Parts: sequence; structure tokens; C-alpha cells
Amino acid sequence: MLFLILSIICSVTVGVLFKIARSYNVSQVQIVGWNYVFALIFCYLSFSPDLSKVRTLAPWGIYVPIGILLPAIFLFLAASIKQVGIVKTDAAQRLSLFIPILAAWLLFKEDFNILKIAALLVGFPALLLILTKPSQSTENKWIYPAVVLLGFGIIDILFKQIALYTSLPYTTSLFVVFGIALLIMIGAVVYDVIVSKKPMHFKNIIFGGLVGIFNFGNILFYLKAHKAFAENPSTVFAGMNMGVIVIGSLVGIFVFKEKLTKMNYTGLFLALIAIVLIVISQII
Repeated sequence: MLFLILSIICSVTVGVLFKIARSYNVSQVQIVGWNYVFALIFCYLSFSPDLSKVRTLAPWGIYVPIGILLPAIFLFLAASIKQVGIVKTDAAQRLSLFIPILAAWLLFKEDFNILKIAALLVGFPALLLILTKPSQSTENKWIYPAVVLLGFGIIDILFKQIALYTSLPYTTSLFVVFGIALLIMIGAVVYDVIVSKKPMHFKNIIFGGLVGIFNFGNILFYLKAHKAFAENPSTVFAGMNMGVIVIGSLVGIFVFKEKLTKMNYTGLFLALIAIVLIVISQII
């Protein structure tokens, strides 16, 4: 249970760091870039991946899309936190679980029981209620959490494909994906510095390092939690998704004073119900 709690804390802390970074006039592109430098280092030190067989055995058709999507969606995550806040962004990220569920049903022809259908029927209005905010100044800002939801959903599908690929250890695949993401972000940082004229401030490295540490910590503790709850993975699944929504909401509301309407609160409640239904559907 400790590993699960630590994973939740790390996940929420990433959002908090992006929220705090707004006050320091930093470059989000450089933060995401340095994030992958630190995540890659910690991944190598923690897992000691064997890279000798990567060239011949790696499923590059999966690695490359994930490596491109991860930094792209991370930038949208940061933008979403800036535009609509931690509460709505965390909720959108966690509700992205419906994307792989729909893919399993429509693409991979998996059985779809009544509980999964009920979860979807509850989940979609939950998302609409969470993102609803009657304000003229927020016009079109819903696109940021919407892209976060769609992006993380696609990433989840691709990571599941990697998990099914047993010729290479999952941790080795993770290292390679981080490496591709870093290469993408090096190009983005070069553009940010040369074309956009954003200086390479030390504060970008500090925030990037912190995001990288907690981003990797989220993954590390999540894997350890699954190992500790090997007999009951649904506990990890439910705890992680509900924990991030609840803790993220509490931090957003009480620490950063984010304003939510009654419709938003109703949406958050429905989101928790939808996740519970998904977990139960996986058990029976």
C-alpha cells in the first residue's frame, strides 16, 4: 500500500510543480526536456536495462509513436494545468482509461459486460460536467484537457502492446521510449532557444529535474505496487485512478484555490463511480 500511496503522491506532485512553475516565468518546453534527462538517468540506475538486443528485437513501430506522443502530451498536460487547473486536468488524464477500454471492445473484440457499458455511460457525462465552466474567458480551453485525455488513452494502448511483447523486458522498453522522447525534446528545446529566444535558465533545469524525479517515481512505485499486489492488480488500478482524482482535487481546491461549480463536483463524483465500475468489471 505504501508504494501505491507514493505513486499517487508523485503523480499529483508533477501537476503541482507545473502549477508552481507558472510563477517563475519558466519555459515549459525546457522543463519537459530536462524531465526526460533525469527520468532517463534514474531509469538506467534503477533498472540497469540490457540494451544489447534492442537493435534487433525492439518493436520500433510501437516505440517511436510512444516516444513522440509522451513529450507532446506532457506539454499539453502542462498547458492544461495552466489553462483549466489541476483538478480538471488530473480528472481528464485518469478518465483517459476509457480510450483503451473502447479500443479493446471495438478493435480487439474483447467481451464487453454490462458493468463496462455502465461505466462508459457514467464516464462520458462525468467528463462533460468536469470540463464545464460557464465563463467567457475559458472559451476553447477545454481542448487542452481533451487532448490530454485522448493522448494518454492512446499512450496507454501502446504501452499495453509493449507489455504483451515479451522478447524484451518492460523496463528496457521504458528506457528506450524515454530515450526517444528525450531526442524529440532536444529538437524542441533547440527551437525554443534559437527561434523563440527563450534563454536556458538554471530554474528550467531545477523544475525539469524535479518533474523528472517525480515522473519517474510515479512509474517506479506504480510498478512496485503492481508487484506487491500481484494477486489483486485491480486494487492498484482503482487506488491509483481514484487517488489521483481525489488528492489532485483537494490540492487544486484548497492549495491553489481553484474554483469549481456544482456541476464540476458532480462530474468528479461520477468519475469516481465510473472507475469503481471499471474495477468491478475486471474482477467478475
